[in-house]
Amino acid sequence: MMRADAPRPWSLRRRLLAAILAASTVLWLGSLGTLTVIAWQETGEVFDDALEESAYMLMAATTDLDARGLLAPLPTRSGRNEGEHVRKVDMQYQVVAAGRVLQRSAGAPAAPFVGGFDDDSGFTDLDVDGDRWRVFVVRDEARRFEVQVGQQADKRFDILEELAEVLWLPALGFLALLALVCWWLIGRVLTPLRRTAAAIGAKTPDDLAQVVIDDQPRELLPIVGALNDVFARLDTALQAERRFTADAAHELRTPLAGLHMHVQLLQRQHPALAASFQKLRQDIARLTALVDSLLTLARLDPLARTQLGRQAVALPALFEQLGAEYAPEAAQRGIALSLRCELDAVAADPHMLGIVLRNLLGNALRYCLAGSRVEIVADRHAGHDRIAVRDDGPGVDEASRQRLTERFFRVLGQEEGGSGLGLSIVQRIADLHGIALGFGPGLDGRGLGVTLDWPASGSS
Repeated sequence: MMRADAPRPWSLRRRLLAAILAASTVLWLGSLGTLTVIAWQETGEVFDDALEESAYMLMAATTDLDARGLLAPLPTRSGRNEGEHVRKVDMQYQVVAAGRVLQRSAGAPAAPFVGGFDDDSGFTDLDVDGDRWRVFVVRDEARRFEVQVGQQADKRFDILEELAEVLWLPALGFLALLALVCWWLIGRVLTPLRRTAAAIGAKTPDDLAQVVIDDQPRELLPIVGALNDVFARLDTALQAERRFTADAAHELRTPLAGLHMHVQLLQRQHPALAASFQKLRQDIARLTALVDSLLTLARLDPLARTQLGRQAVALPALFEQLGAEYAPEAAQRGIALSLRCELDAVAADPHMLGIVLRNLLGNALRYCLAGSRVEIVADRHAGHDRIAVRDDGPGVDEASRQRLTERFFRVLGQEEGGSGLGLSIVQRIADLHGIALGFGPGLDGRGLGVTLDWPASGSS
């Protein structure tokens, strides 16, 4: 579980998306700049062709100056009417003879664009009244006159600006679409990673099987292979530990039983040492209980939920049996034991449920003082089947409750002996059944209460 103050983990998907978008944006800007240069060059060539073509057309139209009345000056217009179509190409022409403009368009200057042009035809760039012009000049064969057709350089830039104004929104739209497509594609590409992470996250201490490497991408194979090696070594270590625990506990049972018999025999033979032998017998009994608990844990640890033989356990009969077993001990210790069953049955392994309830009842009777009360109740609580064991004994503080299921943990200050494994066994069996084990206050807010809540109907 991640700590609250831990830094937020970075996202591989977001980094991939950022890298792809950054590279795409740089390339997009570079390609846009390249296209702009190419478009400028191509546009210039088209405009030059238009200037040249217009000049030759005017030249063809002005072969007879006197007949066409071209010596008369053409009135200029200061502007256009509102709503009139604006020419984007906007080329201006002059018909020049003997250094004098005979005819010109409205936007052409009164003086010739070019004076003293040496060639019969050609292009030139010049400044007129602070504006940059591109001009094409062509002379007739008799060199009587020349046609000069010009266009302001700003007009060419205006067309590029209009193109940029029209295209920037679609271009950004395609860039956003690229981001969405990249996000979706990266998600699809990372699906095996999420699937593998889910398979690893579903692992439990009872499931250390190898992660399937079929259909895994090549980049994940080293990680999955390393994890499989870890799982294999961990499983081997756990199996060795469980075998050692089970074998050691099993081997100890026989000599402990023999030792108990010898002490009992010595106690009879030496009545004067009866108290010492009785203490020794109690220590042997506690050691035997510890060995039995170790054996139980060794059997429970390798089990999985699917291996449980669940069935409907009749609770009234089980409670009656528990009452018969523990009533004498409760009476001997001066403890009031009550059993109340309002449930017909619960789904569980009968043997394991018996182990759980005997551990809980045994603990309650062992640690309660004379005059205390202990009760075990089976009923419905918040839609769940519940079995609760409560007492009004000395209880357990909140900090110690959090550690009650730790193996070999015993609450300090208690005189009663114990192995510290009973509640660990209860926790393990509860986990196998999917039962929620809880600890809280006991009767009348005193002592300790232990609850076992079965999953709701339909839950595993």
